[in-house]
Amino acid sequence: MSPQAPQPYTPFQGGAAQTLESTHTPAVDNTPSSHRSGHREESTMSIVPTYWQSISLDELNEKAAMQTRVDRKYIVDADYAASILAELPADEAAVLEIDGQREFAYDSVYFDTPDLVSYKASAIGSRNRFKVRTRSYLDSDLSFLEVKTEGAREFTVKERIPYSIENRDMLTAEGKEYVATALEQLTDASVDDLEPVIRTGYRRTTVYLPQSEQNPVDSRLTIDTSLTWTPLSESVLMYAADGGEGPTKYQVGTEYTAPGTVIIETKSGSAPSVADKYLWRAGIRPVKISKFATGMAALNPQLPANKWKRTIQRWMQLEPAAERVTS
Repeated sequence: MSPQAPQPYTPFQGGAAQTLESTHTPAVDNTPSSHRSGHREESTMSIVPTYWQSISLDELNEKAAMQTRVDRKYIVDADYAASILAELPADEAAVLEIDGQREFAYDSVYFDTPDLVSYKASAIGSRNRFKVRTRSYLDSDLSFLEVKTEGAREFTVKERIPYSIENRDMLTAEGKEYVATALEQLTDASVDDLEPVIRTGYRRTTVYLPQSEQNPVDSRLTIDTSLTWTPLSESVLMYAADGGEGPTKYQVGTEYTAPGTVIIETKSGSAPSVADKYLWRAGIRPVKISKFATGMAALNPQLPANKWKRTIQRWMQLEPAAERVTS
């Protein structure tokens, strides 16, 4: 069976199944809903069951603070995601809630050199690959400058410092000093060459999955909706491989989206979580995706992107977000 082959959906046989409060019919395939008529506009407010209990941030950090974890990412049609999540036993899921809010806006700006050193290292799987970004939590006006480095055995180290949200699309003198120190042993690229290349946005709901008979270890589940990508540099759009055609149809500063697409990520121990089991039962398998790198490759097909080619072809046919709002 192909990992991405849509399968007829049947409820998971285990636990008390719940039904959606809405009246939509469960989807029978996982093709992007933008390819079908009458699809729901994705939002975690309509995808995550409203009857799931709440959990505070302190409780979540205390109960699901995993030292070693395995992350699995899935791309799912919004309707299909709602159908699968509705099957999770209600007593095995709790939604992060802060001040009565369950869905939170994230904004990330990624930095790279004009010749895209960071992107290319990710695309070819370089041992010394890295990402530099600002991560902003828009609902709380908090921002951080983060440096992620990856080496052997896919081990990821993420370091960050508090950052001014007003400066999230630039590297200040302090920011450059921090990044230079973090990357000193990894790359010859000058921190002065780093520029903002792409902005990603989404709305995230975080779910706690307690240990149970079906769930071997306390784990987390995140659901990202309203996904957007905005190219910030001509370096992204003008890159051309040998014999390539040069500029793409996309424009710097324009926000693009993948309609009807939801990214679900599970974070658990080596054993799959109950959410993984339900997704697998529904015919959904983990995929390779990076909001940064996959977004860059979707905006310019000339970029090397073999590892994400299938994901881009099926899910990342980007459209201007403004047209989605007004249409």
